[in-house]
Amino acid sequence: MIWLMLLTLAVVFVAGFRVLTSDSRRAVKRLSERLAIAPVMIESMMDQMGKAASAEFLTLLARPDETALQHGAQTLLIWQVFIIDGGDENLLGWHRVLQRARLASPLSDARIRLAFSLLREMEPEMEEMKAFQQRYNAFFRERSGQLRLVAANDTD
Repeated sequence: MIWLMLLTLAVVFVAGFRVLTSDSRRAVKRLSERLAIAPVMIESMMDQMGKAASAEFLTLLARPDETALQHGAQTLLIWQVFIIDGGDENLLGWHRVLQRARLASPLSDARIRLAFSLLREMEPEMEEMKAFQQRYNAFFRERSGQLRLVAANDTD
C-alpha cells in the first residue's frame, strides 16, 4: 500500500512538472529544432540570463511569428560569439547555423538592444556590443557578397 502511494506521488510530481514547464520546453524546442542544435545550448544561455530575463526570452519565443525566432536566434548568436567565444571559427560556425535555418541577417540596433537587455545579468558593455555588431555585419556582408559571386559564376 505504501508503494502504491509513493508511486502515485511520483506520477503526480512528474506530471505536474511536465505541465508547469510545457510552454518553456515547447518554445525552446521550436528554436532548437529550427536551428538544428541541442536544446541544452539554449537552456544554458537561459540559465546564465537569470530568472527574469529568461522569462522575457521565453515570452519572446512563445510568439508564433518568424520575427520571434529571428530575435531568439540572434540573441543566441550574440551569446555564443560575443559572450562565450569570440573567435572567427565560432562566428563562422554560428553564421552557418543561422544560414541553414534561414535566419541569418545583419544585426540591427534593435536586436542589439534586445540582446543587451536579455543578457543584462552578464553585464555586457554596450560599446563592446556595438563593436561586435559592426564586426558581425561586416562579416555578414562579406559572406553574402561571396555567396552572390559564387551564384553568379554558377549561372555561366
